[in-house]
Amino acid sequence: MSKISVMLVDDHPLFRQGLRRVLESQEDLEVIMEVSDGEEALRLAKQLTPDVVIMDINLPHMNGLQVTRELKQVVPEVAVIMLTAYHDDEQIFHSVRAGAAAYFPKDITPRRLVEAIRQVGKGNYVIDDEVLDKPEVASWLLQQFDKVAYIDGMPNEMFAPLSPREMEILQHIAKGQSNKEVAYELGISRQTVKNHMTSILRKLAVNDRTQAALYAVRRGWIRLHDEEETQL
Repeated sequence: MSKISVMLVDDHPLFRQGLRRVLESQEDLEVIMEVSDGEEALRLAKQLTPDVVIMDINLPHMNGLQVTRELKQVVPEVAVIMLTAYHDDEQIFHSVRAGAAAYFPKDITPRRLVEAIRQVGKGNYVIDDEVLDKPEVASWLLQQFDKVAYIDGMPNEMFAPLSPREMEILQHIAKGQSNKEVAYELGISRQTVKNHMTSILRKLAVNDRTQAALYAVRRGWIRLHDEEETQL
């Protein structure tokens, strides 16, 4: 019997170990790699091409949404399951748009997760416990977008995902850096930083950079302590 190969991406070793034990108790599942870093996860997933990647959102260096988006562009056959503590309808929408095949909170039961892995391994999607094929998930995305795309007749850009550069700039802003400092570190002009900040505020529907940083931190899109963790 051919096994479904699985990669685990989470920066908490104890959680990964527990998840590995659950999955390897199933005869048809095989954990081929554990990764704790977003950039490393992207590199190894491209190299190993597992059938399924179980991905946290809150990761060092690249968040799970960024990893998923880039991975699906290069290796579209890899199925990604988002398994995260940040659970709300917006996050599900962002995850599926990024290319995830399923999304669950971390308190999911082992039985549900194992069944979801089997379903996405077949090319299906699992959203709100419903198994969908590609046309059905495309219809779901359109329905979700129609619900939130316009507020009072005006376009709502909150559901437009931030670009990789916007995520990078927001990471620096969350560390308290000024536009001048961000521009210097990234090798771009201050005006370019200002333009990106304007786009970020509009997309997240917030009024200032502090609110934007809090929005992203609370959803696990950016982390505040990557540098300190790297040094320890």
